[in-house]
Amino acid sequence: MKRPHSQPRSRPHAPVMASVHDETDVLRHRSLATTLRQLLRFGVIGLLQNGIGYGLYLILTLAGLPPKPTMTFLYLAGATASFLANRRFTFGHTGKLTHAGIRFMLAHLGGYLINLLLLWWLVDQNGYPHQWVQAGAIFVVAAYLFVSFRFFVFPAKSNS
Repeated sequence: MKRPHSQPRSRPHAPVMASVHDETDVLRHRSLATTLRQLLRFGVIGLLQNGIGYGLYLILTLAGLPPKPTMTFLYLAGATASFLANRRFTFGHTGKLTHAGIRFMLAHLGGYLINLLLLWWLVDQNGYPHQWVQAGAIFVVAAYLFVSFRFFVFPAKSNS
């Protein structure tokens, strides 16, 4: 049967579907990609820095220096190197150096206290070998520091 010329032919409309990548998903994906890139860079810097630091720790304690003062000295040297390497390379921070520096010192004070507490508790109180405790403490402190740097010391889109 033939349609009358005056009636347009109707086409079924496809339902309007949300985009596979709506704005929230795109932002979440970018944030995840940024975090993974930062974690990779933080890990590379950390492996180099802590490998050297741990080697020096073993040499200095083998030479007779006590573990906690040795860790303290190497922690301060490593924290300074970490600030210089991670501020721009890892986190792309362009905010004020002094504000980031103060937050960095606070974050590292927390890391230092975690490290010191682990040595005191596991070595002094429970008799574990300081070499193994310090090796494990590196990873515990690194996880704490990454989260601290990412959200507190070098927050995204920070002017401070």
